[in-house]
Amino acid sequence: MLPAFSTCCNELVDRWENSVGIDGSFELNVWPEMQNLGGDVISRAAFGSSYHEGRRIFQLQSELGECFMKAVPTLFIPFNWYLPTENNKRMKQIAREIRTLLMGIIAKREKDAQNGGTTKDDLLGILLESNMREMGQNGKSDSSLGMTTDDIIEECKLFYFAGEETTSVLMTWTLVVLCMHPEWQQKAREEVLQQFGREKPDFDGLSRLKVVSMILYEVLRLYPPVVTVSRRTCKTMQLGDLTIPPGVLLALPILLIHHDPDIWGPDATEFKPTRFAEGISQPTYLHWAEFCST
Repeated sequence: MLPAFSTCCNELVDRWENSVGIDGSFELNVWPEMQNLGGDVISRAAFGSSYHEGRRIFQLQSELGECFMKAVPTLFIPFNWYLPTENNKRMKQIAREIRTLLMGIIAKREKDAQNGGTTKDDLLGILLESNMREMGQNGKSDSSLGMTTDDIIEECKLFYFAGEETTSVLMTWTLVVLCMHPEWQQKAREEVLQQFGREKPDFDGLSRLKVVSMILYEVLRLYPPVVTVSRRTCKTMQLGDLTIPPGVLLALPILLIHHDPDIWGPDATEFKPTRFAEGISQPTYLHWAEFCST
């Protein structure tokens, strides 16, 4: 998948370089740029040769997310989903279009695979290959084995929802923070140039980028893409002296934990990548395993 990441990043850098004015600078809104980059990367990694169809799917997924946020205030109105509002009609229209596009891509891939074509150049291909292998080994007549087309479609949707927004938030805050702390920007640049020079990054080299990793961990700590995680108890739970009955909704306040001076020390709100110099196993003030990078 690394070539897909490299291609998307190179295209972004080329576009930025072509936008620079005669004075050597230009103003840029980072957030939509990182959203587009995240969507491009996931589209290429998920759909590979079907990139353009995949890009359209993720554009629709993004619009679907916006429609859902509009519907949040009315979620608890009984039968709201069945009301013929413009927002509801648009969400259903988007869902149908996404399904049609995905079924077309999947059908084409399955046909190529049956004709001896290669499918393992992206996440969808790997998923289909694994599914076909499992069904072939255990017999296609057993419907309980392997994934249905609906299962694969839902997995493809998950590629976007699980990766695009969180990745975009991380990249955006990283750029903002590095602009605020040019000394760390310089350290990161020197490390990358020392490791790769002008060559394309590889997995082994990426794993040796200590300064870059420290910066990313600290950005995740200060600006986590997901600020809270909720879980509902399915049975009676004991948390210290507190007894929690079934059906209780619990929330883990990730943002508050990441900024808690009792955990991270008096400099908890400061950008200090050196706290992760030894990785994420012992970065906290009290050496607790409280780091939630999401």
